[in-house]
Amino acid sequence: MLAEQEVARLKDFAREIRIETLKALGHLGFGHVGGAMSVVEVLAVLYGGVMRVDPKHPNMEERDWLVLSKGHAGPALYATLALRGFFPKDMLCTLNQGGTNLPSHCDRNLTPGVDMTTGSLGQGMSTGLGVALGLRMSGKDNYVYVILGDGECQEGQVWEGALYGGNACLDNLIVFVDENKEQLDGYTKDINSLGDLKEKWESFGWHAQLVDGHDVAAIYEAIRQAKAAKGRSSVIILDTIKGKGCSFAEEAKLNHHMRFTPAEVTEALKALGYDGSWERGERA
Repeated sequence: MLAEQEVARLKDFAREIRIETLKALGHLGFGHVGGAMSVVEVLAVLYGGVMRVDPKHPNMEERDWLVLSKGHAGPALYATLALRGFFPKDMLCTLNQGGTNLPSHCDRNLTPGVDMTTGSLGQGMSTGLGVALGLRMSGKDNYVYVILGDGECQEGQVWEGALYGGNACLDNLIVFVDENKEQLDGYTKDINSLGDLKEKWESFGWHAQLVDGHDVAAIYEAIRQAKAAKGRSSVIILDTIKGKGCSFAEEAKLNHHMRFTPAEVTEALKALGYDGSWERGERA
């Protein structure tokens, strides 16, 4: 169990990630704010102490890998990487602008610390499995973490991967499903209901857990239990709220990709305890 001071540190890290993500998106006035905000806590836990990474050597062979299959949540990952020192924070204001190294969706060829190019939904499941299998075949002890969206789980490629992962028993692989219950144009239950995701993954042979996706202590403990489940691939379903922590997005009916005003961003930053200044940059 995490000590109280560690829980407080990870919560503060998550708050910083939200602030830097909002500032980066604020420079544009539009972006994938909903899905970026719902994965903040899992990113805080992973990069706040769980993952073996070195910002000075982002491609070291001993590193753990993250495949952000829902690549449109890239702004939150960029903020996390910048806060960890993979690149200067002032790069964040170039998000999705001409000549940037921070495109709308993750690109491993452009951004230090990004392990896999993603954005075509479903494909991150396959690439994550491939990396995990390759590492195991090479006798390495690196872990691979994959983050899927729940709407993304309507892709057949995800379930092909689930079938293979259950049979391959890749205990160096931990998949997260960001179950924020929404997709691009509505609620998953209204468009193509996913049913009980934990039960589904278990039926494919995975070690499956369901946790509060905004509780850093619960996420940390779930990762610990996943690592203890030797000989099985693991999945952690994160019960989340799309747009979590962003005042203008959390209650919006459609918040997958939004336009927002400087005043809305300023108000959301204040709600997060940020009292600094920021300026909207040139739009892409």
